[in-house]
Formats: sequence, structure tokens, C-alpha cells
Amino acid sequence: MNINAIKGKLQNEGYKLTTQRRAILNVMIDNSEEHLSPEEVYNIVKKEYPDLGIATVYRTLQLFEKLNIICKLNFDDGCSRYELSTDSEGHHHHHLICLSCGKVIEVKLDLLEALEEEIEKEGQFTIVDHNVKFYGHCSECKNKSL
Repeated sequence: MNINAIKGKLQNEGYKLTTQRRAILNVMIDNSEEHLSPEEVYNIVKKEYPDLGIATVYRTLQLFEKLNIICKLNFDDGCSRYELSTDSEGHHHHHLICLSCGKVIEVKLDLLEALEEEIEKEGQFTIVDHNVKFYGHCSECKNKSL
């Protein structure tokens, strides 16, 4: 998703891409491989915009989520995390969560599409999304314990 597409989404909903929103969006784009908490976004953005408050970060993240610019994730670590929406027409990705260090690794492979089709074929349920998390130990932590 590019800046012009995001700007268009905001305008279609009656919002502007303000300096604060652009700064927060830039943090999300620059850290697209990460799954940032609101506090992490705030700590990064305040380096360039020290007057920007954490409440603005929370409100902006909520707005971006509402407009499907970002996705809210829960890794069962007590805080919400965010990543850019892929907008890749229904492609899902899953997450590997290390129980030792907390690292989150994305898995692009989606083997559940066939299962979704089978479930929907039965006609009792229409699936709009799914979320899979695998818990274990990353290679670094596994090697440390050997």
C-alpha cells in the first residue's frame, strides 16, 4: 500500500493526512517487518516530533485500523501490536512466537485456504478472516539451550 492510496483512503472517509498521521504512518512503513506496540511507535516518533503525545499515537493507530491501513495483533503478551495491512486480496500470514525471547516471525505460507473453502462449502458458516499463532522456540533460543 503506497502513500497515495493511504491518503485516498483517509480523504474518502473525511480525514486528512496530517503531519502527525504521516509521522506515525512513516514509523509503521519504516518498521514494516516489526509488530510495534503503541508505546514503541510513540518512542520512535517522538525522536523527530517531541511534542506529539501518546494519546495522538493511540487515536491515530485506531483510525488506521478502522480504515484497514494497519492490523491490530494480539500475541498474548499483554499489549496490542500493529502491522501494515497487506491488502493482498485475502492472503493471510501467520506468526511464530518464541516463548523464550518473545520474537515474532511471520510465515507467509497459508495452508488454511483449502480448509476455509471446505467449511464454507458446507454452507453453515462464511469465513471472513482467520488468525493462527504457533508457539515454540526460535532457532537462536533453541541453540542456546543445547
